[in-house]
Amino acid sequence: MKRRDFLTGTTLATVGLTTLFIEGCNNSQKNIEEETLDSDATLAFELDEETISSLQEKLASGKYSSQQLVELYLKRINDIDKNSFKLNAIIETNPDALDIAKEMDIERSQGKTRGALHGIPVVIKDNIDTADKMQTTAGSLAMVGNIASTDAFVVKKLREAGAIIIGKTNLSEWANFRSTQSSSGWSSRGGQTKNPYFLDHNPCGSSAGSGVAVSANLCVIAVGTETDGSIVCPASVNGAVGIKPTVGLISRSGIIPISKTQDTAGPMTRTVEDAAILLGILSGIDDKDWITNESKGKSFHNYTQFLDLNALKGKRIGIEKKPQGTNQFLNALLKNAVNLLKQKGATIIEIDYMDQINALGDAEYEVLQYEFKDGLNHYLSTANAKVKSLKEVIDFNLANEDKAMPFFKQEILETSNLKSGLNDKKYTEALIKSHTGSKKILDAVFLENKLDAICGITMGPACSIDMIYGDRWGYSLTMPAAASGYPHITVPGGKVYDLPVGLSFFGTSYSEPKLIGIAYAYEQASKNRVKPEFKKSFL
Repeated sequence: MKRRDFLTGTTLATVGLTTLFIEGCNNSQKNIEEETLDSDATLAFELDEETISSLQEKLASGKYSSQQLVELYLKRINDIDKNSFKLNAIIETNPDALDIAKEMDIERSQGKTRGALHGIPVVIKDNIDTADKMQTTAGSLAMVGNIASTDAFVVKKLREAGAIIIGKTNLSEWANFRSTQSSSGWSSRGGQTKNPYFLDHNPCGSSAGSGVAVSANLCVIAVGTETDGSIVCPASVNGAVGIKPTVGLISRSGIIPISKTQDTAGPMTRTVEDAAILLGILSGIDDKDWITNESKGKSFHNYTQFLDLNALKGKRIGIEKKPQGTNQFLNALLKNAVNLLKQKGATIIEIDYMDQINALGDAEYEVLQYEFKDGLNHYLSTANAKVKSLKEVIDFNLANEDKAMPFFKQEILETSNLKSGLNDKKYTEALIKSHTGSKKILDAVFLENKLDAICGITMGPACSIDMIYGDRWGYSLTMPAAASGYPHITVPGGKVYDLPVGLSFFGTSYSEPKLIGIAYAYEQASKNRVKPEFKKSFL
């Protein structure tokens, strides 16, 4: 079986972008239909494009209370997510959100603020435990009724900072580790999430709901998770910013797992500044996740200190010398981005590394299957779900096939369940090849070329939604940072066929400060973020 980017639904760079546009999007700009659905809610939302800092100023001045912010965002969710456009980004809202907001308002009135997120509405992905009235289901009907007994570490950090979790976001079911023919953003519990730029297009995944919620101004900021592409892909195709941190910077305890080697949570926002704020709040050492001990002395509580308009000066940025495809518009977008990097003082170095990384794809998939079975069985054994093992999930889906598997099946669940334990020689060999191997390749490229970051197009533009035959994606730059566990940030890079395309920067272990500076300098020089218009159809 050829490797597939199981968390984003992507294929490898060997798939030409011409094929992408013919099969997934259409190959002519002339066919773009400018029709939008009639609703004042799309263009007239008083909190459009607000940031953490701008809302904190309004809260401090008394223009808004946190209760008012929550009310406005919940109304926004009801108006465009549940009704006029049916985006399906939010799988569940928090019934306690208004009460929490009132508590934050009382604390503020008493001169107390918990931190940068005090009174700020946030949404999180539905594979992250919350010990409240909301469920944690990974989008699966088999998990309905799972109310966590304790908060995930990242949820504790959010609450400590004063954030108000107003809801959970839909996702590709089981973080898109269920079928090779999946439609990204679809779950049996939440249905199909839609791209807010063209509603018939795919939001990518697995953090589809988080990406759409941020882009469509259903919240200020969101938390997603990634194993391979699940933060940066939905951020890219929804015109947002996403950070996939170094594995170890943010705890995974209380998050439904796929891979202990590659999993991480991370920020999804509209600006690099907000992503930097959220990253500092989410990071920290957790006794329940041993790998976070590696971040000691390497993490920061305040990543905004690295926001620098001049951060590109003197930086050496690597660009894969092989073309990312044959589409002239996408190639022009990358060329323009490279020219801007040069104008802001960066030196561009052509490098050749992707073929070596892509050759590790089958080994990566092998690792994910072994670790998914092991990790999920451990999570379910102590969860409050009615299913207690991967085998019971599979059996539930078979017994409820029409509802749980109406479009695509569960072959990844089934093949993962056939794997033995993590002491299997095949697992350890695959882990060395994929994880250790990718790190060696990237470390050598960075060292030999004296690079500060590697850059490229994050993903091609969103393909059409196809729940029957699955996704059709073109070029993806998710695997190098994912398999190695290295940090990766994507920022809006422009639009192709009126669809957003992200620009990626990734580096070596714990290089988030440098990457945030580079991404911020590019973001502020390019200003490529454009609000979605909720167009009904591409054709």
